Amino acid sequence: MNIRPLQDRIIVERVEEETTTAGGIIIPDTVSKEKPQEGKIIAAGKGKVTPEGKVLPLDVKEGDRVLFGKYAGSEIKIDGVEYLIMREDDILGVVE
Repeated sequence: MNIRPLQDRIIVERVEEETTTAGGIIIPDTVSKEKPQEGKIIAAGKGKVTPEGKVLPLDVKEGDRVLFGKYAGSEIKIDGVEYLIMREDDILGVVE
């Protein structure tokens, strides 16, 4: 992928939820599923620019697994793959 987000924006690829429970029960596709609210950061910008012109680096980096709100970001499609582009403020937490 040849795209670089600007300032405090990041590109996230959603992580699909598992279709099997811890006990080995398979969840059928007929169960209405919502889109996952967890993803992996594919690309990140340099950081937020303050009014004084100073760049504040991001708290997240490429490869981090993050949680975000249900309606966070804008969906984009690159090379047939769906991604979300959002600001760092839309991230609720980092999964460690």
